[in-house]
Amino acid sequence: MDILTGAALFGAAFAAGAINAVAGGGSLVSFPALVAAGYPSKVANVTNSVALWPGYLGGTFGYRAEVVDQRTRVLALTLPSIAGAVLGAIILLKTPQSAFDLIVPFLILFACGLMAVQDRLSRFAANHRLGALHADHVPFTLVASVFLLSIYGSYFGAGLGILTLAVLGILLPDDIQRSNALKGFLSLVINGAGVLYFAVFGPVRWAPAAVMAVGALAGGYLGVGLARRLGKRWLRLAVISYGVIVALVLLWRVLA
Repeated sequence: MDILTGAALFGAAFAAGAINAVAGGGSLVSFPALVAAGYPSKVANVTNSVALWPGYLGGTFGYRAEVVDQRTRVLALTLPSIAGAVLGAIILLKTPQSAFDLIVPFLILFACGLMAVQDRLSRFAANHRLGALHADHVPFTLVASVFLLSIYGSYFGAGLGILTLAVLGILLPDDIQRSNALKGFLSLVINGAGVLYFAVFGPVRWAPAAVMAVGALAGGYLGVGLARRLGKRWLRLAVISYGVIVALVLLWRVLA
């Protein structure tokens, strides 16, 4: 890896860390950068997961007050996050990347659609007692959803934050900054479990991972400040807009 390639990967990881802190989907910046640097897609995918984990750490540190204030939710959702992430990592290392690439754009578009109508869906969930009944209530529907999201997040991860924020908005109605903080923590746990598995069994390329980890950490921490300034309406609009762009880019890459 030469200096120019290292600088480009650092910049991509910085942007990805900031995007993940604000909306999610940062892998769509960093993953193609690794592929463009000449790494095979599966190697790039695993290395990308390892490289971006510090970004989630930085984002969670920036949102630490909101995370600590939700300790009941954190404790209830940590185990299903770890279990799903390990399962997703196993599936990734046993299957080709190309099959899943086809459905990723549609999953992200689905998540954006959920966010666009999440207020209506939140009322529906409340009327049918599907979502949280009070601040300390963690419904089974949320535990099951987090488990499934963790499988996906460890398998590929692009759009995980968008999907998670949409699900939290539906099943756990709250201030969007608190939801964004919980989303970041869950991403930290999911990616952390996947990283540990990949470190032992996956084809990680440690040199680019180390360079990108520094960029992701800085971007993740600074991205929280941007997310706070956007506010509820603009943060949601940013998530939806970015998600649609990411989905279209992914779809173009698959069909090209």
